[in-house]
Amino acid sequence: EDEEAELEELLGPSPLALEPGAQRVAVVHPDVKWGPRKSPLTTAELQVAEAVALVDTLQNWTILDKIIIPTKNPDKKFIFGKGNFQVLTEKIKKLPHVTAVFLNVERISSLTKKELEDAWGVKVFDRYTVVLHIFRCNARTKEAKLQIALAEIPLLRSNLRNEVSQLDQQRGGSRYIMGSGETFMETQNRILKEKELKIRSALEKLRRKRSLLRTQRRKREFPVISVMGYTNCGKTTLIKALTGEAELQPRDQLFATLDITAHAGYLPSHMAVIYVDTIGFLTDLPHSLVESFSATLEEVAYSDLIVHVRDITHPETILQKATVLSVLKNLNLPSHLLDSMIEVHNKVDLTERYKPTEENALAISALHGHGLEELKEEIEKKILTSTGKKILTVNVNLEGPQLSWLYKEATVQEVEVVPEDGTARVKVIISNSAFGKYKNLFPSSKISMP
Repeated sequence: EDEEAELEELLGPSPLALEPGAQRVAVVHPDVKWGPRKSPLTTAELQVAEAVALVDTLQNWTILDKIIIPTKNPDKKFIFGKGNFQVLTEKIKKLPHVTAVFLNVERISSLTKKELEDAWGVKVFDRYTVVLHIFRCNARTKEAKLQIALAEIPLLRSNLRNEVSQLDQQRGGSRYIMGSGETFMETQNRILKEKELKIRSALEKLRRKRSLLRTQRRKREFPVISVMGYTNCGKTTLIKALTGEAELQPRDQLFATLDITAHAGYLPSHMAVIYVDTIGFLTDLPHSLVESFSATLEEVAYSDLIVHVRDITHPETILQKATVLSVLKNLNLPSHLLDSMIEVHNKVDLTERYKPTEENALAISALHGHGLEELKEEIEKKILTSTGKKILTVNVNLEGPQLSWLYKEATVQEVEVVPEDGTARVKVIISNSAFGKYKNLFPSSKISMP
């Protein structure tokens, strides 16, 4: 009960949570025309389109205008040069009933945020704030909520520094609190540190619980397939198509899946497998936000296979692939997982006569079922290799213990009884270790490979 009470306290209302209700937003994109911050794989228009998709995810948020303004250095205090900043300020002030500006940069300092809000007279949000808000709206489990609370800590620290520097300017120097020997800054920092440690401890308990479930799953030898990809690429739709799970309701929006969810399915040989749906990725997602979800993504390292789903119709599909592969590399996954990964080009029903240019990529339409049989066969081939399982047919004597042993230690697929001599041909999926035991126990049994 004490643990539950502490958890509820950690998951209480966030000081960073945006006020509920409608927002009338101007999307402002600083367009870097040259230099190291200029991405060769995208355009300002496409980056604005993704910012718009983020805003469209939120209920009661409407877009009043999309403004692209060039800048040489988006890291400086006002983001833009003096002239462009003035032009932008006039545009924002002319918008009817505007309540917020979504500045399409990864993160702005609390000092810049205050300066911009003073200049424009409305709230200013960066990508970090908007994505965190989407996460808060979509979080269903305690684990997702804890990971969001952890992602907020760097923002709270940054806000605290700004608050203290303003107080110091107003009253000239720090004040100690009630003779405690601690400054306001030290006290608040200590409270934040304690909160962070409590969140990490609660996440660790949940991680251990998941580790236990994973061990139980390993004992039953269900192969695990992690389905990954850029947000809104069709992962959930694909899992629904592969498993036939009617309850799965894919949503056409960014970050519809925040929690790891597991779904049972069967491969062509009737082998039972578990498909794991994971959080989607996004370009320019702040590192601390990805890191706070590392507990969720850790599950991927324990899978037997990764299926990387791409929305092949998206104009930034190459950039999206680079983003996903970059995150996967940073997760320190075993090299065999990255080497055996299956790349799936989804939504081919929306393009005419699509042929993948990448070697070994499979073209599918998860929505219409196109290419799913080939995908299942490829998954089965890779799973048999990665798990060391074999598909065999063995001849057993029905009066002996072989059949019951196989039912216990392997996956029996088919039993074809030969009544005249009291034997049966049994098709099984069996691991290398179980196969070794079987040959030792029943050396005279006939075995044939398919």
